[in-house]
Amino acid sequence: MIGITTYGPEGDPPEFSLPVAYVDAVTRAGGTAVLLPTSGATVKHVLGLVDGLILSGGGDIDPRVYGGGEHPTVYSVVPERDAFEIELVRQALGRPELPVLGICRGMQVLNIALGGDLELHLPDVHGETVVHRLPPRKPTYHAVRVAAGEALETIYGQTEFPVCSWHHQGVRKLGSGLRPIARAADSVVEGLVYDRHPFALGVQWHPEMQVADDPLQRRLFETLVRRAGGSACD
Repeated sequence: MIGITTYGPEGDPPEFSLPVAYVDAVTRAGGTAVLLPTSGATVKHVLGLVDGLILSGGGDIDPRVYGGGEHPTVYSVVPERDAFEIELVRQALGRPELPVLGICRGMQVLNIALGGDLELHLPDVHGETVVHRLPPRKPTYHAVRVAAGEALETIYGQTEFPVCSWHHQGVRKLGSGLRPIARAADSVVEGLVYDRHPFALGVQWHPEMQVADDPLQRRLFETLVRRAGGSACD
């Protein structure tokens, strides 16, 4: 049972939502997806229902959470979601039996929950030698390089591959216990590992958007589901 955090509540009337690709990725890997709204149960209760956790993508985290100031490109801020997911991460990391995977925004939540912060808009800092998102807010592709001998190389079986990218923010200061294990060519951090947990990873790209056509990206979800089932094998 793999819990996946949802978007929202947003809209009128307010609703929780999640792209189907996340559910399909978990299902293809042999798991059962459980959607986790940001209200209706305590974090402790939610974590008691699932065997693994995916922190999904979506809108930006409120910069006030990490003292990030303001920027005109910040969008779709939902403070209720921010608070829920940050607490979810902190409690999940105290459960060594529960594998954790942060995707895009989810990797950023992982970093912030551990005391890190973000670059508010990557083009302001890194330029556009690597395009991480097409205007106005569309996905694109670029290569990432993962560190040899680290968890992502073990999972993917290679150190460089193309990824689906859809973000405009990225890790600045690292959270406590986190290490970068993948980067884009412009040095933007694309992968993180939390060494104080048996399986807690973050990726800045969107592997769920590639699994239908790319067997390589399926390996990340397959590994998560195996871990959730009690296997220590990568």
